[in-house]
Amino acid sequence: MKPLAGLRVLEMGQLIAGPFCGQLLADFGAEVVKIEPPKTGDSMRQWGRTDAEGRPLWWPVIARGKKSITLDLRKPEAQDVVRQLAAKTDILVENFRVGRMEEWGLGYEALKAINPALIMVRVTGFGQTGPYANRAGFASVCEAMGGMRYIAGYPDRPPVRAGISIGDTLAGQSGFQGALLALQHRHRTGEGQLVDASIFEAVLSVMESVISEYDGGGHVRERSGSFLPGIAPSNAYPTKDGETVIIGGNQDSLFRRLTAAMGRPEPRRRRALCQPPGARAQPGRMRRRRRRMDLGPRGGRHCRTAR
Repeated sequence: MKPLAGLRVLEMGQLIAGPFCGQLLADFGAEVVKIEPPKTGDSMRQWGRTDAEGRPLWWPVIARGKKSITLDLRKPEAQDVVRQLAAKTDILVENFRVGRMEEWGLGYEALKAINPALIMVRVTGFGQTGPYANRAGFASVCEAMGGMRYIAGYPDRPPVRAGISIGDTLAGQSGFQGALLALQHRHRTGEGQLVDASIFEAVLSVMESVISEYDGGGHVRERSGSFLPGIAPSNAYPTKDGETVIIGGNQDSLFRRLTAAMGRPEPRRRRALCQPPGARAQPGRMRRRRRRMDLGPRGGRHCRTAR
């Protein structure tokens, strides 16, 4: 039996952030009932590539394990149906603009009065409160404001994106985690909770040392191409046959094994790369990386073996 078996989820909203949260809940056994607008359904039904018969390839992924019904939520009778479903629901997931559910009489306080044990997961661009709460928030904008876009790409070029809607997915993951925490709270108290997940905060939360470097020392991380500052060797390296190999040997013990596997064990003249006197090995490799590696795309100078 899956860990969330027996839980009922009501999924409202469209596209990626909210539905990805619902997808994860379904993956772990919850019964997910998805509400879609009549006639058109969720926009994800039309997004992405199709198979040979014209059927979308992404939709069966993000909708897997879900049951769908159609409701025009602008109509009072549809809103009544939602209230009836919410009365028997454990978790409700929505990703409408802030205030839309309240306009329909379906805000958290209204539904909590019907079902005090209800957990409501709300996924938006900037959260339910704060100066940007009422702004529409798409992943591309929130990824930029969270800092992810600024550091992605090469120093001499504009920022790039990851090629997927990573901000939406991170927000959906945050909503999923919040739902699990709220379930634990309900186990202890019998009361549901409101989970407020935002794309902006989800992106900001995975920015690793970027924030602390600025807060503690005023350092602004810039774009560095295909490597991580302070980490070496960890990059994409061109090969003799025209392909690219990814090497991650930044930990000292791994670097020693890497050089051995390459048939280049540590002679005295290269030992400083692994064990420089008076310094940790990783900083020593970084100094040599800056001197000996070009970090641009194929076509420029490439990594040369440090000797």
